[in-house]
Amino acid sequence: MSLCAVLRKLLTSTTSMTVLSIVPGPCDPEDLIDGIIFAASYLGSTHLLSERTPTKSARMQQAQEAMSRVRTAQKQAKHRKKTEDEVPSSTEVDLFMSTQRIKVLNADTQESMMDLPLRTISYIADIGNMVVLMARGKMVRSRSAQENLNQTTDHSDHTNSPVRDDLPQYRMICHVFESEDAQLIAQSIGQAFSVAYQEFLRANGIDPEDLSQREYSDLLNTQDMYNDDLIHFSKSENCRDVNIEKHKGEMLGVVIVESGWGSILPTVIIASMMHSGPAEKSGRLNIGDQIMTINGTSLVGLPLSTCQSIIKGLKAQCRIKLNIVRCPPVTMVLIRRPDLRYQLGFSVQNGIICSLMRGGIAERGGVRVGHRIIEINGQSVVATPHEKIVDILSNAVGEIHMKTMPAAMYRLLTAQEQPVYI
Repeated sequence: MSLCAVLRKLLTSTTSMTVLSIVPGPCDPEDLIDGIIFAASYLGSTHLLSERTPTKSARMQQAQEAMSRVRTAQKQAKHRKKTEDEVPSSTEVDLFMSTQRIKVLNADTQESMMDLPLRTISYIADIGNMVVLMARGKMVRSRSAQENLNQTTDHSDHTNSPVRDDLPQYRMICHVFESEDAQLIAQSIGQAFSVAYQEFLRANGIDPEDLSQREYSDLLNTQDMYNDDLIHFSKSENCRDVNIEKHKGEMLGVVIVESGWGSILPTVIIASMMHSGPAEKSGRLNIGDQIMTINGTSLVGLPLSTCQSIIKGLKAQCRIKLNIVRCPPVTMVLIRRPDLRYQLGFSVQNGIICSLMRGGIAERGGVRVGHRIIEINGQSVVATPHEKIVDILSNAVGEIHMKTMPAAMYRLLTAQEQPVYI
């Protein structure tokens, strides 16, 4: 849909309201489901460190800092252009948004510059004619990591907001855009989250009016987040560097799969290793290990296809350095559900978790999209029919314990698929 067509539809759709129109915002909710486009200039990105759940005022301060950094870089680029005849770093783009994702397309070539699932966006800020999109990336563990981040991503006088050493810090990727529609863009992205949430509920047969938001919020506030990752990733002994030697032109010899949405650090998992391949021969990698970086390049938050391309590009190298977190292939899940009024907040198809409600008790319990359920409350459900699994989950209350693993890994381990090594 062209920008003009979208704007015409926005201006004329004042009376044709559907049930979705109860979601407040500047756009017709049905347009957000299909996707709308805004014109903007992409000015660049920067990295900051942040706590997992900072206050709104802290988020805005971070957004202003990111904008200031990128503007400083713009000024430096313009100065270099005058002296070295460089091409300016800003790019005219089409900013596509829907209830699924935000894509950035080059306005001239329509090539995709970025493809960000909507769920990866942590905060949106509009400051004048600027829009800042903030996406959380890899967790870092020390003050020295912050100092290194400042040195490698910014040479201006700006520094990160003060952070506490006793709290885990996350690398925030901040993308900065300029547009006359900055406020409308920010509001539309916020509305897209609301529409996506309601669509998820309806797709799973849930009436949002059955349970008040206050009741659900009160329940969440009484529960700690249960996720082995929170403890597992914080232990330094589980995170290690692995050096692998191989011949030039030889593949690494692994199959990787996505860790799944719901992971504390969304990255890729080693699902299989080629017999006598470099990865297996190193003796330092295991099925289930999550790859954080390869030769210093972070894989956290990247699409699976991008991670595969990075690994395929290693053929010409003889020495590879991976940073991995040692993880078991099976993920432990604990959902606390007081009674049947509280929806679990995820859907299952043939034993595979295919959607997850943002901020629900299932997400807090460690449920991950794309994982196959292996066991529920000590009972194997590997060969259990879909209807039976749904029935077990629908009627389960109290503490619900599950074991899951990435569905693609399960198919490889049970020889349902042949591995394609890279």
